[in-house]
Amino acid sequence: MESWIEKAKSGDSESWAILVERYKGMVFAVAYERLGDVHLAEDAMQEAFAEAFGSLERLEEAQAFSAWLRTIVRRKASKLSKRTDRHKPIQSETENKWIDAEPDTAIVAERRELRRTLYASVDALPDKLRLSVRLYYLEGYAVREIADFLNISESALKKRLFDARLRLRSALHVSDFFAAFRDLHEGGKHMLHIVNGDHTANLMREAGIQGEVVVWRELYPFGPVFSDMEEASAIFTRAEVLERELGIPRALYLDGCAEQQRQLRKIEDFEEVVLWFEHDLFDQTMLSLLLDRIGRMQRRRTRVSLLSIGEFPGVEVFHAFGQLKPEQLQTLSGTWQPVGEAQYELASRFWAAYSSPDPMEHARFLEAGTEALPFARAAFEAHLARLPSASDGLGSIQRAALEAAASGISAPGELFRRVVDRLVALGLGDLEFWRYLEDMTAGSSPLLCVSGSGKFPKFDSPEPNFEHRRFEPTTLGKQILAGEAFAPPSSGAYPNWAGGLRLK
Repeated sequence: MESWIEKAKSGDSESWAILVERYKGMVFAVAYERLGDVHLAEDAMQEAFAEAFGSLERLEEAQAFSAWLRTIVRRKASKLSKRTDRHKPIQSETENKWIDAEPDTAIVAERRELRRTLYASVDALPDKLRLSVRLYYLEGYAVREIADFLNISESALKKRLFDARLRLRSALHVSDFFAAFRDLHEGGKHMLHIVNGDHTANLMREAGIQGEVVVWRELYPFGPVFSDMEEASAIFTRAEVLERELGIPRALYLDGCAEQQRQLRKIEDFEEVVLWFEHDLFDQTMLSLLLDRIGRMQRRRTRVSLLSIGEFPGVEVFHAFGQLKPEQLQTLSGTWQPVGEAQYELASRFWAAYSSPDPMEHARFLEAGTEALPFARAAFEAHLARLPSASDGLGSIQRAALEAAASGISAPGELFRRVVDRLVALGLGDLEFWRYLEDMTAGSSPLLCVSGSGKFPKFDSPEPNFEHRRFEPTTLGKQILAGEAFAPPSSGAYPNWAGGLRLK
């Protein structure tokens, strides 16, 4: 967070946008506490962010940002406070639409009354308890984030939440305030599915699988990764590499990261979260990172489950859920297994090793047991196989591409399909593969030669004539395959990054 603040102080508008997204729920809650009016609170929030951005360069210490921003919004709210009565309960459009759509009028009346009582009860709490409840339950922030913003200890915040629950339980006559709130606020949708692709998400909706679906968009097998992928320095470094190497716009990536972090903070709004991830390195890296993050969160009553498969009846070579038809996907519904401490521990160990800049940490991962996550070992072995071999200097991707080209497969699309089917455990994508091919044709000692001219395809930049180009091994490439030569660094055999390792 402090890195984003420093970048924003230097005039980086994208860093400031990330900060606004991260803090806007807190700022709104503080403004509403003073004003008791949704629209005025939104006005105070906008004015507070505008003033903060204009005077950010005068902030001496980044760690003081939360308290400084809180002071600004309180001042803005005070100026608007005489324009309305305090504490009109917040009623969201989502709640109104869902309750009005309920066909049973008795249920409508019951839920309207519970909603009115719930918000009135929160509104009647003492100031300190009320703000803590809104930030934790209504806005979904973590204990550490709220404590930093309010400038109190985590233990003091937990005490406030405990006291608030006692008061609310008595006022609402329910055993679990959070369950009552979630039932109203989420419209009865208690399950969240996290998947790795838009196509899979659409198939789930077609299959009628109940619950909300969030798509996690990343490709951790390509480019640099770091132990803490929420750090601003990690996000910005990765954004620069993905834009340069794959053509993914920097702004698009940064916006996606901010949105995914926001979605992840909301998992405690659900009774169950199901992670749908396949067997390959592409998915297992995402799975390990998500489980590591979720394992560090206060999940309370949220159940976390996992559906991870490496095959499906009738599918000869299983790559992804996206290969299945909606009715096939439906058969998997409910077959997920609960995630326990063993899975969290292994996922954290997987990500720590995978993101480490120390090669020995990568090697040591396989020395301990990996049974808790059935595909972790094979995926990590596939990751290590990408590294240059001691026998010929080739990684698994370069070797597979070179051997396919030597067998007479010269069209890029056919090369990609051959390599993907051979290296199923990688989950290799086309953009990554084109980048590997490009490296193998460049440099002073290329492994492949390619006919025609033009650029290699990148994100949202298709090259219509690329499929007409043809690849074949160079003399050096043939010598390496024959065991007569070793791939030098200038051959394009070495990727820049493999997990946390920078190979060049």
